[in-house]
Amino acid sequence: MTVTAPPASFPDALRPAALGAEGMVAASHPAISRAGADVLATGGNAIDAALAMAAVAWLALPGQCGIGGDAFALVREPDGSVRAFCGSGFGPDGGTPEHYSGLTRLPRYGPLSVAVPGAVAALSALHAAGATRSLPELWAPAVAIARAGLPCTARTSGDLARHAERLAADPDTAATLLRDRRAPAVGTRLAQPLLAASIEQLAADPAAFYTGEQAERAVAFLAGLGAPFSGEEWAASGEVRPEPALRRCYRGHWVHQTPVPTPGWMVLDQLAVCEGELAGPPLAADAVHWLAGAARIAFADRYAHAGSDTEGWRRGGEPTAIARARDRIRAGDLPAPAGADPAGDTTSMVAVDGDGRAVSLIHSLAFTFGAGITIPGTGIVLNNRLGRGAYLVPGHPNEVRPRRRPLHTLNAWLVTDDEGRLRHVGNTPGGDGQVQWNTQLISHLLDHDAGPQAAVDAPRFSVFPGSDAEDLGSAAELRCEDRLGNATLDGLRARGHAVVPVGDWGAGGSAQVISVDHQRGFLAGGSDSRQEGVALGV
Repeated sequence: MTVTAPPASFPDALRPAALGAEGMVAASHPAISRAGADVLATGGNAIDAALAMAAVAWLALPGQCGIGGDAFALVREPDGSVRAFCGSGFGPDGGTPEHYSGLTRLPRYGPLSVAVPGAVAALSALHAAGATRSLPELWAPAVAIARAGLPCTARTSGDLARHAERLAADPDTAATLLRDRRAPAVGTRLAQPLLAASIEQLAADPAAFYTGEQAERAVAFLAGLGAPFSGEEWAASGEVRPEPALRRCYRGHWVHQTPVPTPGWMVLDQLAVCEGELAGPPLAADAVHWLAGAARIAFADRYAHAGSDTEGWRRGGEPTAIARARDRIRAGDLPAPAGADPAGDTTSMVAVDGDGRAVSLIHSLAFTFGAGITIPGTGIVLNNRLGRGAYLVPGHPNEVRPRRRPLHTLNAWLVTDDEGRLRHVGNTPGGDGQVQWNTQLISHLLDHDAGPQAAVDAPRFSVFPGSDAEDLGSAAELRCEDRLGNATLDGLRARGHAVVPVGDWGAGGSAQVISVDHQRGFLAGGSDSRQEGVALGV
């Protein structure tokens, strides 16, 4: 039912927040959350829990993530330090602009859309930085699930049905994910024995994916299909080191974000532009106008200046740029869109342990089931991040080039207070909706003191397009959930926005948030009602 006015303050959540005293996890599938909760309940820390959850996610949500994708994590340690782990691989060494002569954009699917997967490298680095248990132990539940099969949820069955024709075109993908070339029905156990063996092998030796037999097999497969990989770019993608997180002060709190190639800086810039303008009723037309305007400007900055190996992204966060952006929003002078689609498939998870250690982890194949091709004999479906993220725009800082990572949609965040204490940790999937919805989540939490479940279930909106290669030049839209209410939607139209209603819950995303109540000594978690996840406390 559509409401007719925005709330004066956030109501109680549609579902009560999960509570915990010693630790908590939240993810978009119950089996993923259960894996993390089991680790915490038996003495593991938040890094252990996140690693166990990530591997189970490969089986529970195979359209959203996998060994053949990328992964990013943000970790807050008990001493207050925050580090980022960015697992994003290079495109092929032979992938010069000249190689794609005659094309206006890279193919969306197939071998030419693939970048070297960074997920295994990121998870291996995360493990080395603070896990207390071995990877074979942490990934053993995923191996068992892959061998026995996990019943398909409505989400997975629906994803497979929508993409069955494309997946059936590749024999190894069809054998891995389909049954008689059809999508398994809800409740069908989807066993993946080849993937089980791959997970087991990589748990014992993650580096083998980049320099060993697994790498050689992948490179030979892709090169045979015309993708100009040499193998050297695989080896170069296999080393991930902890990096300093980006951060910005907002409402007396520090918001920490993942660095480039992620768009974490866009969340920080949007918050800076909107600070002080969101104190009125949440999700009223004025608030949405500010948030949408800040998003539109951030995407314009990204298209104009950002590349994974340049510093152009820093321009939007400079004081003069923030002031100029605020003037533009007040005047209704928003930039024309360059192009991006908040569609896309990713999944994310969060974990907090009793010592105050927190992990926000997000991983993806780019679009649903990535490139739609599988390394023979492995069960590993490959990403299409290069096709989604890199441009064929001559001279652009995101133009496809060897040893240049394509720009990413994934980002992860956490919030600490002025004493350095953990307050909130979260993330959401959703393509270029991520940087917008994460900004909205943080505003709900800090501007309006929303609880985590209320924050993740709040009505959502997103500007379209932003900067995805596929959608350059599309007409501007503001896609809004109907639950924003008639008064807000009409007010946005009056402010010049091309409002496109998407249904009460149709914006997308699957946000996860865990909050710390230091005064009362407990954790509270929320898992987005738009998907099938759950927050669990221990």
